[in-house]
Amino acid sequence: MASLFTFYTICNLFLFVFLFSIANHSRARQHPKTSDSLVLGLTNVRSTIKLPKKSSTLSIKVSSQSPPTLDMMEPLREVRDGYLISLNLGSPPQVIQVYMDTGSDLTWVPCGNLSFNCIDCENYTNTTTMSKFSPLQSSSCVRDSCASEFCINVHSSDNPYDPCSIAGCSLSTLVKGTCSRPCPSFVYTYGEGVVAGTLTRDTLTVHGSADGSVTREVTNFGFGCVGSSYKEPLGIAGFGKGPLSLPSQLGFLQMGFSHCFLAFKFANNPNISSPLVVGDLAISSKEHLQFTPMLKNPMYPNYYYIGLEGITIGIGLGSVIQVPTNLRDFDSSGNGGMLIDSGTTYTHLPEPFYSLLLSELESVINQPRATEVEARTGFDLCYRIPCTNNVTNAMTTMDVDDHLLPSITFHFINNVSLVLPQENNFYAMGAPRNSTVVKCLLFQSMDNEDYGPAGVFGSFQQQNVEVVYDMKMERIGFQTMDCASSSAFQQLIKR
Repeated sequence: MASLFTFYTICNLFLFVFLFSIANHSRARQHPKTSDSLVLGLTNVRSTIKLPKKSSTLSIKVSSQSPPTLDMMEPLREVRDGYLISLNLGSPPQVIQVYMDTGSDLTWVPCGNLSFNCIDCENYTNTTTMSKFSPLQSSSCVRDSCASEFCINVHSSDNPYDPCSIAGCSLSTLVKGTCSRPCPSFVYTYGEGVVAGTLTRDTLTVHGSADGSVTREVTNFGFGCVGSSYKEPLGIAGFGKGPLSLPSQLGFLQMGFSHCFLAFKFANNPNISSPLVVGDLAISSKEHLQFTPMLKNPMYPNYYYIGLEGITIGIGLGSVIQVPTNLRDFDSSGNGGMLIDSGTTYTHLPEPFYSLLLSELESVINQPRATEVEARTGFDLCYRIPCTNNVTNAMTTMDVDDHLLPSITFHFINNVSLVLPQENNFYAMGAPRNSTVVKCLLFQSMDNEDYGPAGVFGSFQQQNVEVVYDMKMERIGFQTMDCASSSAFQQLIKR
C-alpha cells in the first residue's frame, strides 16, 4: 500500500508541475412570433482575469450542418463571484452548472465522477455546487475526430494537419481528409488557471422561451471533457466569437445576446435568476440604449473590446479624469483596449491611471477610513458610512446614505455615458455595527503586464445594467435597470 501511495503521489506531483509550468510560461493570454431567441438564467461567481487565448491564424468556417437557430430560455443563477448557467448534456440529460463567460470561447465541463482532479482549488469556496459529467452515462456521447474543425480550433493550429499528425494519422489519410482518429487531448490556458481534457460531442437540450416546458435538442454539440484542472473547479460556457462558443454553435452568433446581472445581494438565492437572452429578442427594440462600437482587434478577434475615454467622479460639474489612450487603442501586437468580461468579477484599470482615480475619490469623500478592513480584504478604499436607520434585527439590511459616496460615470466611445448604479462602486463588507457600515471600492489595478488588454470591465460593475451584444451592428449597448424586475418579467423567479 505504501508503494502504491507513493506511486500516486508522484503521478499527482508530476501533473501539478506540468500544468503549473504551462500556466506560468504560456504567453497565450489567453415573442412567440418567429423570434429566434434564447432566454437563459445566470448565477454569480469568479474573479480571475482571463486574458485572451492566442487565436489561430487559420480561417475556420462554421459547418453548414450547424443546428438551426432556436428560440430558447434558460436562467442564470448568481453566486458570489460570477453567474452560472445549467447545461443539459447527454442522453439522458445530465445537468452541469458552469460559468457564463464572455471572455473565452471554449465550453467545458468537469468529467468523471471520481476521476476529476482539480489542483490548488482549496481557495475556491463554490466547489460544493460543482457537478460533473459522466460520458459513460450518455448513449450519445462521442469523442470528436482529429479532422474536425473544432479540433483544429481548440489546438489553435496554423496547420490543419497538425492535430491529425499528433493523433498518428498517416500522410495519405491527411491528404485525403479521411483519418478518423480521435482529436488529441488539449490544454487550454486562462489568466491563472489551466484545464486539460478531450474534445467531445453530445446532445445539448435547451428550453423554448415562449414555453419553458418545451425542450429542443441540439445534436453534436462540441465541448471539452476535462479531467484535470488547475485553479478551475467549475466548468465554463464560452460566449466569445469563436466557432467553439455556445452562441456560435447554437446559430446565434450573427444576431446577439444580452444579460442583466442581479446585484450581489441575490447571490446564492435559488429563487431568482438573472436573465440571459440569446437571439433576435436580445437586440430587437433596443435603439433607446446607448451603444458603443466593438473594437476590432486583429490579433484577438474572438473577444469583446470597447474603448474607454474618461471617468467622471460625482455628478453635474464632477471632475473628469482622462484615461490613457491604450484603453481605447491597440498596439501592433494587439495589446490594449478594454475587455468586457462576465468572467472577471471586478473592473481592473491600469497604473498609474488607477492610482489617479483613487486620489480623486479620496479628495471628495469626507468619511473616516477603515484601513484595517483594507488590510484584511485587499481593497484600496474602505470607509465607515453612517446608516439612516437603527435596526436591531441583524438580518435586516440598514439603509445607507449613498449620497455620502460619489457617483462614478464611465464614458465610452460614441458619447456613451454610463452612470454606474451606486451599489456597483462601493460594497458593504459586513453587517452594520453601531449605525455604521464599512463599504469598500470594488475596483482593482491591472497587473503590470506588457501584453493583453489594458483594462477589464468586470461583472460587478455590470450589475443592474442591461448589456446588449449586437453582433449585426458590431456594437455593445448599455442601460441601467432593475434586473430583479426584468427577471420577474422573464418569469425567472420561482413562486
